[in-house]
Amino acid sequence: MSKGEEGTVELFASPVHTALLKTLDAAALRQRVIADNLANVDTPGFKKGVVRFEEELKRALNAPLPLRTTDPRHFPSPVPLEKVSPRVERDYFTSMRADGNNVDVDEQMVNLVVNALFYHALTQIVAGRYASWHYVINGGR
Repeated sequence: MSKGEEGTVELFASPVHTALLKTLDAAALRQRVIADNLANVDTPGFKKGVVRFEEELKRALNAPLPLRTTDPRHFPSPVPLEKVSPRVERDYFTSMRADGNNVDVDEQMVNLVVNALFYHALTQIVAGRYASWHYVINGGR
């Protein structure tokens, strides 16, 4: 547990908690992107969106120490966990139909279900952490 600027304990500043909340944000964004893809399944030329997040989160969590770079030719330091965020990329290189649209309804429906289950599991983990803190703060009552 880390201490805040005024010496207070910051319960919500642990790397695990930060990673959980950022993963929840990424799952919520992924749900919106999938809904956008499905809403545009009949739009000619529409290109599906894909959320990229897990690779950057993994690099941030596995980073041994922050690297100091003094020259632009040095290897870049991994993004700190606090600055990791999901990003949406468009797939401009594939096409499902003659009009250029590349949304596969079956793929999007599977992604929708998987993401909903993943989001539900994450909310259960976060709720369990909050319940533990509530139990401790109330002296085990």
